[in-house]
Amino acid sequence: MKLQRLSSLDAAELGGVGFDNGSVPLAGGTDVVPLLRDGLLSADTLVDVRAVVPRGIEAYDGADGQGGGVRIGAGTTLAELEHAPESVPDALREACRLSASPQIRGMGSIAGNLLQATRCWYWRLGQSCWLAGGDRCLARAGRGDEHAVFGNSHCSSAHPSDPAAALVALGATVRTTQRELPIADLYRLPTDDNRSNTTLRRGELILELDVPRPDASTYLKAMDRARYAFPLVGVAAVRRGDDVRIALAGVAPIPWLLGSPDGGLSGATPLPGSAFKIELGEALVRRARDAIVPIS
Repeated sequence: MKLQRLSSLDAAELGGVGFDNGSVPLAGGTDVVPLLRDGLLSADTLVDVRAVVPRGIEAYDGADGQGGGVRIGAGTTLAELEHAPESVPDALREACRLSASPQIRGMGSIAGNLLQATRCWYWRLGQSCWLAGGDRCLARAGRGDEHAVFGNSHCSSAHPSDPAAALVALGATVRTTQRELPIADLYRLPTDDNRSNTTLRRGELILELDVPRPDASTYLKAMDRARYAFPLVGVAAVRRGDDVRIALAGVAPIPWLLGSPDGGLSGATPLPGSAFKIELGEALVRRARDAIVPIS
């Protein structure tokens, strides 16, 4: 395996960076290295992108002195966001704090966290499940208590990123080497002809996140142990004026934006073992909503 250090964002250099040709981008490595170790990802070349991917946090005001937000370099670590000043919304800081162990938070980049692979044990153990190219989701006939309750018609794996749910609720914008897009459009439900859950293209790197300032936000998380666990259900709630947005982690193959902050988890299609996530999620949604909506 070779190591290549990317020295610029030149299109010619970036064009060769893609999972489909064995060139895998590497920043913190907290997700890529375990995948390589376990044989779930193969690479002829690891492409070190740390020299060209921005790192840092910059607050800005709106043109009229209102609004504004914060720009976050894609190489910024979860620990840096966890300890960031108040310009970073509470929901994102708390989601980063609850994401992983201190060691992982100190190494893992925010962009890498958004793109991390599922923790589904069937896929992680190398089984021939639908996500791995098989013809069926093995969680449907097996144990599925940590699996998706939304968007699971093909694959029941649950997206593991806490910050992704927070950023979806916050309405963040992603800037890449090729385009700008709402972070919700970074994700897609996998289909038979494309089993990826992101819309990233070959040679495309995330460079920056633009997060508009909310009036209030919070992130709550239920785990199967007290600390350093992936979400059974994570709830990010964001308020701007009277508008409330709620996004969930751990309940779908992608971060899941609720259609209505008051509608509960209607439309869910849980597996027999994951039905408990409905009651758990609805309780967390109520708590999160109450935390950000002023008492009238």
